[in-house]
Amino acid sequence: MKYRTLSDFARYLESIGELHCVKAEVDPELEVTEIAVRALLEKRPALLFENVKGAKFPLAINLLASERRIELALGKHPDQLGEELIHFVESAMPPKPMLIFEHWPMVKRFLAARPKRSGRAISQEMVEEPNLALLPIQKCWPEDGGRFITLGQVFTYDPRDGKRNVGIYRMQVYDERSTGMHWQIQKGGGFHYYQAQKLGREFEVAVAFGTDPALLLATVAALPEGIDEVMFAGFLRGKPVPMTRGKAVQIAVPAHAEFILEGTVPLNQMRWEGPFGDHFGHYSHAADFPVFHIKKITHRRDAIYPATVVGKPPMEDKFIGDATQQILGPLARLIHKEIKSVWAYYEAGFHNLLAVSVEQRYQKEAMKSALGLMGTEQLSLTKCIVLVSDHVNVRDWPAVLRQIKENFDPHYDFVMIPKVPLDTLDFTSFKMNLGSKMIVDATAKPERESGREGDGEKGGRGEREMIERVVWQLPKEYPAIREARVHDDALLLVKVAGEGRRIVESLVRLSELSRLKIIAIVSEDVDLDKQESYIWGVFTRFDCERDVIFTEQSLVGISPIYRGVMGIDATWKPGYPAPLVMSDEIREKVNRRWEEYWR
Repeated sequence: MKYRTLSDFARYLESIGELHCVKAEVDPELEVTEIAVRALLEKRPALLFENVKGAKFPLAINLLASERRIELALGKHPDQLGEELIHFVESAMPPKPMLIFEHWPMVKRFLAARPKRSGRAISQEMVEEPNLALLPIQKCWPEDGGRFITLGQVFTYDPRDGKRNVGIYRMQVYDERSTGMHWQIQKGGGFHYYQAQKLGREFEVAVAFGTDPALLLATVAALPEGIDEVMFAGFLRGKPVPMTRGKAVQIAVPAHAEFILEGTVPLNQMRWEGPFGDHFGHYSHAADFPVFHIKKITHRRDAIYPATVVGKPPMEDKFIGDATQQILGPLARLIHKEIKSVWAYYEAGFHNLLAVSVEQRYQKEAMKSALGLMGTEQLSLTKCIVLVSDHVNVRDWPAVLRQIKENFDPHYDFVMIPKVPLDTLDFTSFKMNLGSKMIVDATAKPERESGREGDGEKGGRGEREMIERVVWQLPKEYPAIREARVHDDALLLVKVAGEGRRIVESLVRLSELSRLKIIAIVSEDVDLDKQESYIWGVFTRFDCERDVIFTEQSLVGISPIYRGVMGIDATWKPGYPAPLVMSDEIREKVNRRWEEYWR
């Protein structure tokens, strides 16, 4: 099914019981967040808040917060669309006349990708002077720096060649006419702004709220620089995206959005922005960012304002991010023929943990692939890559751990890359945009098989019982330890009160634990039995260069040598931003009113 507008999609969701209209008055400051997060965790429908305190318009949230709603938005499962796309592209090399007939549905999608000009723009039914106070803009978390627009699709154009980029960047509301523009590193809008600064040209920007779901998904997708998200949306929806000229700017804007903010971003103005509760599950630090000045607001007559909440996983971005990588992930095979599949884990905020399966045709080809991915577009912000053999399902974390158990020898299979660009939201190095990365090569190495010793004991009952006895004794030996758990005979998780550096240094040297591959020390807010929690608790809270140690470490010349068990101090440390926790007052308020929301 194709949806002309976001309102069309919302109405369809309501008709099949996938959207619930809340008639009770709600506060966009914190209350909406608590309701939306609970509804997602309880697998309830999307929500349309019809009566938002202080606002003129209703607020829609969780519209894409389930696999079913993602599939409804696309018309098919994103995995199916991704495989059809890669199959078509591979079949087209070299081009063949019969390709058009053999893949006509896919050809039609490509033909539909080119945007079309629209004379009638429902996004411009109403043209008004800027007044953001009328919109139900949220304050999502207690320590946020203010109210933030969370689902604005920012349209920018390269001042050199006019190429378009559409991205979602948080926007802190400063007053009725201006917001922040959080252009992180490696973002298309930021690259266009950089070029405008070099040329000294006025930089016009438009921000759309509530485009059709295909354009929203295309906006989130990690497309290569220079690939037009509007064209990709036309491919996804099988129909061109209508565009029209702005009312107060000279650039093209979506004709079927709910709202459009039109304005400029001055070339030399910066303003303090943040903190903000972000998708790493912590507050991101405040810093200076560009400012967006609004000239006009246009909207439909009966517009709805879309929003989302990000925070400690799972959140709505889990479903959106997974869908886009299901569609685009197979394209990695076009550049790296040896790669079979890739998977970024939402539990770690996507950029912190990437599993890659590789068909290794010569020694260390997998490592070559990892280094290539670390220099490719958005994947260049990846902190940890784990390489596994081509038969392994990269989405199956226990299977990845088993590969680490069987195949990882840090002396040969660990690479640390210090002092490189890192996701702006990553706080673990204490330096914004800079940090370190690591590669763990857990692919099978046939050349080592004959030299292995003791393989018959690997993963056996005796080994597990021995590890369990040691783990049971750990709290007695180390009083700061609160709990410990072994996963797949490879990973030991240890929960501690306070910092974990001294504890991890001691544990990696215990001979009884030498058959483990990784020992990770985490803080008390991590659930050791829940994969979602412990992946988040480990991979968002350590800097590779500072917090990873081994049983033995040395230098030969300038080359580091690692042997034994890998230890990770993933405890929360002084100087880290706080993890996201809703206030007791709001939780109690939502508890009291819970049934009222669902009448």
